[in-house]
Amino acid sequence: MVEVIDVTKQYATKNVVDHVTVSIKKQQITSFIGPNGAGKSTLLSIVSRLIAKDSGDVRIDDVDITKTKSRDLAKKISILKQTNHISLRLTIRELVSFGRFPYSQGNLTKEDKKHIDEAIAYMELEDIQDKFLDQLSGGQRQRAYIAMVIAQDTEYILLDEPLNNLDMKHSVQIMKVLRRMVDELGKTIVIVLHDINFASCYSDHIVALKDGKVVKQGTTPEIINREVLKEIYDMDIPINDINNCKICVYFT
Repeated sequence: MVEVIDVTKQYATKNVVDHVTVSIKKQQITSFIGPNGAGKSTLLSIVSRLIAKDSGDVRIDDVDITKTKSRDLAKKISILKQTNHISLRLTIRELVSFGRFPYSQGNLTKEDKKHIDEAIAYMELEDIQDKFLDQLSGGQRQRAYIAMVIAQDTEYILLDEPLNNLDMKHSVQIMKVLRRMVDELGKTIVIVLHDINFASCYSDHIVALKDGKVVKQGTTPEIINREVLKEIYDMDIPINDINNCKICVYFT
């Protein structure tokens, strides 16, 4: 379990994360939703220790992350940020091999190569694994980055808006893969999403943030209701039940 306890992060005089307390259960998809500037990405970066908190505690499996060595933390938790611009000209396979760095320190073993092969296969990238990243479509590139995270083989995976710039087909494909990673591989995934319908259809748990604070957290049915969504987004959003999913009609 990941426990965020009374965490605050301030930039200038503004609390972008404001006394946030969140519990993230194992082997579930937990989505962070909320308007721009809600603190979602900052909170995700604090959990992964990419950004230092100003106060509060973050504990992973009851261990304070500030007392964990970087190499050990990288075997426990991985993060994929929104901006993944690598200036080096890499193939998919070379990129995915970066996921093994916490274990191999650059000297790939037979075990490392097995993890790389499995990650590439899981994302169905075998046929194009020797292509360079700049030769790929947006969807292929995003699958390659997720394969890198899979190769890192951490229990906890944090994804910051992984559907950005993807079309509908590739967005659905990525979300189905994440769902499989939880159900088949036992991973725990925390994901920042702007599209509340993806959060509704694929999440087990949702944390709703606004102005750096947690508005509400709970199961998907507890969050995807008109009263809660109005408090988060200042919009009256009708909700329809379609194929056992709550679909929010926010575009009318």
